[in-house]
Amino acid sequence: MKKLRELLSDTLVYGISSVLARFIGYLLVPLHTDAFATSQYGVVSLVYAGLAFLNVLFTFGMESAYLRYAKDRERSPDIFKTLQIGLGLLSSFLVLMLALLAPTLMPVMNLEAAGNQNLYWMMLGILWFDTMVLIPFAELRLVRRQWLFAIVKTANVVVNVGLQFYFILWLDRGIEAVFFASLIASALTALVLWLVTADMFSGTWDTSILKKAFYFGLPFVPAGLGFAINETLDRFFLGNYLSESRVAELYSPDLMPDDVVGIYSACYKVSVFMLLLVQMFRMAWQPFFLREADDPEAPGLYRDVFRYFNVIAGTCFLVVGLFVQQIVQIKVPFLDVYLVGKEYWLGLQIVPLLLGAYWFHGWYMNFSAGIFIREKTKVLPVITLIGAVITIAANLVFIPYWGMMGSAAATLISYSVMALLLYYQSIKVYPVQYEVFRGLGMMILAFLCLYLQSYLNQWVSGEWMSRGIMLIIGIAGFVGFAWSTPER
Repeated sequence: MKKLRELLSDTLVYGISSVLARFIGYLLVPLHTDAFATSQYGVVSLVYAGLAFLNVLFTFGMESAYLRYAKDRERSPDIFKTLQIGLGLLSSFLVLMLALLAPTLMPVMNLEAAGNQNLYWMMLGILWFDTMVLIPFAELRLVRRQWLFAIVKTANVVVNVGLQFYFILWLDRGIEAVFFASLIASALTALVLWLVTADMFSGTWDTSILKKAFYFGLPFVPAGLGFAINETLDRFFLGNYLSESRVAELYSPDLMPDDVVGIYSACYKVSVFMLLLVQMFRMAWQPFFLREADDPEAPGLYRDVFRYFNVIAGTCFLVVGLFVQQIVQIKVPFLDVYLVGKEYWLGLQIVPLLLGAYWFHGWYMNFSAGIFIREKTKVLPVITLIGAVITIAANLVFIPYWGMMGSAAATLISYSVMALLLYYQSIKVYPVQYEVFRGLGMMILAFLCLYLQSYLNQWVSGEWMSRGIMLIIGIAGFVGFAWSTPER
């Protein structure tokens, strides 16, 4: 239990910065949509999408490689210096290539207009600085300097958002302010982390380490790109494969496919609570299972982690799924707006499916332990490619019939298949007695609780009666989770 408490402690600390970042991110949405025209906000979205994809390419999977090999603390300075310099050279080369390709790429991103060209150059600066903090952040995680990690991450968000409010509201700098603020925050974060980890440069360059790290880390690049596809491609399909007549049948004659995309995207963000849980867990989990890998009792420990992860994820599922109507009506401080605008509440039916999808994503993170430990990362891009194909096929099949629910179901199916495939591959190389069927039973119980709540609400009147039913069902579900997870 001591090691499990250690993992929980690290997860909570890493979660501070993640929760704050997501919360402040919600503040930026009403700020941007109020300050910018629709076309301007579209440009901002395209640049952010470009950053998401390019960040995966720039990292070369080096974060995972560093966590894998730098646990040998005697050699960690050599590994740190080699990977940091190697990433610096490679990212500089990529920035140069992207600069040369600017005349081709700017029109693709709608940045060819004179007022938008600076966004492209700032994007390249942000990419470079974000790449150069990858290894320092990984070092903080590996040596469990989690509070420093959280402080630096939080400071980055506070500086970024504070500057955006100042540049947009007081200086009226337009959309350029969004990326100028991000560039300053990224540069300051890099400077701080370089100073904090300066002693790690006492090591020596080792080409063999760089080759080994690339061999280990490169499979994470297509895996990361596949994850980006799974997270973003459904919007494209909703906008292009849902006809106007079908929108009128499913939702309202007053809506267009573009409106459905907006509603879907806004409600998708409600599932961020489960995604946050998974991200918090991942930040603590990777260095944790690598530290414990040599312990003969590690497989039993990983089994227990999976068991308790399901209890926490199931509780999150019930809280968000049962009280989603109340959650979206929370007022954002200082802005006097709902967390999600009323016009978007039509799409809240997708939330349970997306919560389930991210629950499976948490399984994927659990099962990755054996793949990392045995250095069998070549299976990751294969599994991610299968998930991407399922996402595409399921969206094409489901959207014409079910609209937003079809896209959400495609996401759930994709993540569940990827998790179960990784489970099969992981236990082949590193046997762990994960209680998968018990976990599936907990998921079924969670969905049944939501169905029961929906059924009972048809027979009661009054807000307090409805909330009472939700509370009783939530408590019953949690008791069921706890009962299905006995101590050993």
